[in-house]
Amino acid sequence: MTDTLRTGDLESLAGRAGRELEDASAPEILKWAADTFGGKFCVTSSMEDAVVAHLASRVLPGVDVVFLDTGYHFPETIGTRDAVEAVMDVNVITLTPRQTVAEQDAEYGPKLHDRDPDLCCALRKVEPLQEGLTGYTAWATGLRRDESPTRANTPVVGWDGKRRKVKVSPIARWTQEDVDAYVAEHGVLTNPLLMDGYASVGCAPCTRRVLEGEDVRAGRWAGRGKTECGLHD
Repeated sequence: MTDTLRTGDLESLAGRAGRELEDASAPEILKWAADTFGGKFCVTSSMEDAVVAHLASRVLPGVDVVFLDTGYHFPETIGTRDAVEAVMDVNVITLTPRQTVAEQDAEYGPKLHDRDPDLCCALRKVEPLQEGLTGYTAWATGLRRDESPTRANTPVVGWDGKRRKVKVSPIARWTQEDVDAYVAEHGVLTNPLLMDGYASVGCAPCTRRVLEGEDVRAGRWAGRGKTECGLHD
């Protein structure tokens, strides 16, 4: 259906769907995406949990699940990816940066993540995803409005102007309690670090455990003004 739509038409489609599906359930939102985009639709996952991948697999079995292997992930994150690939009806696609960590260190110096985290994220996350999404018209994320002030206005379907694609956030309206309930009901895989004091899981050098009462993303780039990696700016 969308193969013949121009960018402007896709942007209008996204805006209309965002309004019409605002009160729809996550499965209904994903079914709309699957029906509308078919094989041109994928799910992205940080492997913090597999909730959106699980939801999508129920409406589009074999759906592509795109994972960014930055070279800096915790072993538990890689293990979660491998487990998702083994037990769920999805097609896991692992994207990697142009340079290995060693090659990046040689060009930019060691520990770029400490000296210029924005550049590190651009090289190891933003650019690989830009290239990896080339063949898709729409992509799904696990963004939730309750995660941080910067995500409070996340639409369930919106327009990703940077990549010129439709961006689907089926659990945008969910709370952490909703996520926990879904995980418990369906036995969904989650990253073991979530049981070890981490509320949000990113690259190991830039992620710490959170303290009681802190924002769920307070452990990401702690002590810096940075709150997002650039994938969702």
